[in-house]
Amino acid sequence: MENQTLENQFDNNNSDYKPWGMEVNAFCMLMHLSQLTSVIIPLAGLVLPIIMWATNKDQSPKVDIQGKNIVNWLITSLIIVVICMVLMMVYIGAFLLMAFGIASLIFAIMGAIKSNNGELYKYPFAIEFIK
Repeated sequence: MENQTLENQFDNNNSDYKPWGMEVNAFCMLMHLSQLTSVIIPLAGLVLPIIMWATNKDQSPKVDIQGKNIVNWLITSLIIVVICMVLMMVYIGAFLLMAFGIASLIFAIMGAIKSNNGELYKYPFAIEFIK
């Protein structure tokens, strides 16, 4: 029942609103892909999606829901990275960190594709800190 409510809220957006001059679906896609900017600029993958969400969450329910999912994933990711760092003392952390990095890349791309198609994407294993 809660998912259906989210789906209805997700579909009811202002079609005239264009965040940063682009369609809402394209903007949501870029929010997901912006996580990958950390490869080029350290910490940009944490800051950029949060800025994109915070500046546009009040104008579009679609941006708000996608942004909350992304921020929840970022917080969950930080927790997982810290756990992997601790586990590096017993050598398993490095392998888990590599596997997590690959999974994060795949999840961000999957989120971008679904967002561009106008679908809601929830990251697997993400803890829901922001509701």
